[in-house]
Amino acid sequence: MRYGQIVMGPAGSGKSTYCSMIQRHAQDSKRVIEVVNLDPAAENFDYTPLADIRDLIQLDDAMEDEELHLGPNGGLVFCLEYLIENQNWLKDQLCGGSDEDIDADPDDDYILFDMPGQIELYTHLNMGKQLVELLQSWNFRICTVFLVDSQFMIDGAKFISGTMAALSVMINLEAPHVNVLTKMDLLSKSARNQLDKYLEPDPKALLGEITKESAWGRRHRKLSEAIGNLIEDFSLVRFIPLNMNDEETVDDLLLQIDNVIQYGEDGDVKIQDFDPVEENENEEND
Repeated sequence: MRYGQIVMGPAGSGKSTYCSMIQRHAQDSKRVIEVVNLDPAAENFDYTPLADIRDLIQLDDAMEDEELHLGPNGGLVFCLEYLIENQNWLKDQLCGGSDEDIDADPDDDYILFDMPGQIELYTHLNMGKQLVELLQSWNFRICTVFLVDSQFMIDGAKFISGTMAALSVMINLEAPHVNVLTKMDLLSKSARNQLDKYLEPDPKALLGEITKESAWGRRHRKLSEAIGNLIEDFSLVRFIPLNMNDEETVDDLLLQIDNVIQYGEDGDVKIQDFDPVEENENEEND
């Protein structure tokens, strides 16, 4: 069985930093976690990728094509579509290319897929879902991990906006899903205290704040209340805080994701052998 995280989020949310941090943390724990770069616009990252989409296609290739005439956003969409159309390239990188290699047990491969920071790829276009289904067909247990910068989630309106974006991604990809608040270590003490009430949020209370802050909020009060009821009644969205300087938060996050994809549950149960009790000892005990 193979395991994987598809790491998504808006530009600047810390996806590549997250991947390199999880990889280093795994090494300290005597685990092997590989990273695959699927961002054709990436320039620098702190990990050595197992596979790199830029070996297949780069964003500049799509933008400079005289027939396509694509900008940055359209170029990213084209590159991901090109990856799906040329899935054998990715199959060769991950699985050796043959069906026998896919069916073989590769000793619990665990791979992070570092995705582009274009939110449309995951909220309403098909490439994200197609990638999930493709990896699942290659015997991967997948968890989608959606990152949001905590610095942009410290007031009610922004928190609800981030929550709706996370909900949209979760619904579109139809896969086990975890939301993460990144860069907690960069928050000031006052901002961190402000954010605490959003980690276990009361959506009705948050939306109550929004409706009082502006004329738009007062005008659309019933819509805001409906959104709050939806989030609260179905417990749809929760965020896990991540502080890179706090090993405990990294452990907690990785443990939750491992539980979601059932990592390690197929391993052998460890038992301890005890020496048999001698007959003389039994007689003495009697």
